[in-house]
Amino acid sequence: MSRKVVRSSKFRHVFGQAVKADQCYDDIRISQMTWDSNFCSVNPKFVAMIVDASGGGAFMVLPLSKTGRIDMSYPTVCGHTGPVLDIEFCPHNDNIIASGSEDCSVMIWEIPEGGLTSPLTDPVVKLEGHSKRVGILSWHPTAHNVLMSAGCDNVVILWNVARGDAVVRIDTVHTDLIYSACWNRDGSKILTSCKDKTLRVLDPRKGTVLYEKEKPHEGSRPVRAVFVSDGKILSTGFSRMSERQVALWDPKNFGEALTLQELDTSSGVLLPFFDPDTGVVYLCGKGDSSIRYFEVTDEAPYVHYLSMYSSKESQKGMGYMPKRGLEVNKCEIARFYKLHERKCEPIVMTVPRKSDLFQEDLYPDTVGPEPSAEADEWFEGKEAPPNLISLKDGFVATTKAKEFKVHKSLLKTTTASAGNQHDSSGEVQSLRKEVKDLKEALEELTTRVKELESKH
Repeated sequence: MSRKVVRSSKFRHVFGQAVKADQCYDDIRISQMTWDSNFCSVNPKFVAMIVDASGGGAFMVLPLSKTGRIDMSYPTVCGHTGPVLDIEFCPHNDNIIASGSEDCSVMIWEIPEGGLTSPLTDPVVKLEGHSKRVGILSWHPTAHNVLMSAGCDNVVILWNVARGDAVVRIDTVHTDLIYSACWNRDGSKILTSCKDKTLRVLDPRKGTVLYEKEKPHEGSRPVRAVFVSDGKILSTGFSRMSERQVALWDPKNFGEALTLQELDTSSGVLLPFFDPDTGVVYLCGKGDSSIRYFEVTDEAPYVHYLSMYSSKESQKGMGYMPKRGLEVNKCEIARFYKLHERKCEPIVMTVPRKSDLFQEDLYPDTVGPEPSAEADEWFEGKEAPPNLISLKDGFVATTKAKEFKVHKSLLKTTTASAGNQHDSSGEVQSLRKEVKDLKEALEELTTRVKELESKH
């Protein structure tokens, strides 16, 4: 009688590999702030990292191709007056990034094509509404120009970025510091974890609690939580004995965990990254030197350990590339950007396959960059299921028209809310100077041609 010993899964042999040294981003002074956010955000164009800044706060945005040693004088985004605590690229426009800071403000920046040529100090929009530092940011996955921010004032605010308005303010729900806040896949629910040892699922438009779970983990250290497939929730936290745990919950039946596993006794907070296309969740501990990954399925014990990527050096933070930025022909199913003290190192997760053909089972249609609702429509109640794209021919960037529309709506805000800050940006000034020089040169040439004609 044959007994099935090993669970069959196409992700059982996924392995992680750091890229070669010349493909890393070197000599970057990563921020020393003790704050449990990712410190890094990536998309198919840029990688952004929070860096050490003397006075105020700054982050660096590099084109993905700019690997190797980064010059000390490389320009940064440095408009905040206090340290930057969290950054996140907009999922619908690769040139827009949001930053939250200890100066209590959230700023939205537009990164020029090809990266920065001079320091960027003027945001496109500045969002003010928190009374303490802002440590968590998350863009709405499918609605355009909707941003969630959570501050140390225990308040969650949903912004309409194009107008610069705080539309929803959730300020009576959390009684203590908010540890994490994230959206579900279509942005119809918010999940928060809090220092008052409660997980909450909220209705984002009303700001009301739909489900809550007290003490998902017994320990008092920070809890992180994300939505996984079928509306379930995966949380990471600590036991009473300070052992790290991972648990899976069904919010409709919050009483008992579907599974709760103990991992080890490290002290770093585990940051979970869930990939809805493969059902794999990656746990990256802050200060760890490893990434553990698990597969979340419908059969007990629901969270199945796959393997672990280990290295010598510990991670200060971690960026996670969206699916459309991966190399499909190499069977890459995830790419992390690991922050060391002085560099950023990409780590590639691969499913070993012999064939060079497109692997349809690894790459179902995934979330694309096109939003399915505008901010106003979404706040008024329009549902916004994600617009999916196929990765079969490698992802092709969206049309310019879409991007222009984004910039225009954001720029409209600028002129209304902040006087025309855009004019003062270095890039515009250098272009104006160039035009002026060209005009002068043209005048000189015209007069010279006239002189020569009159001689003949």
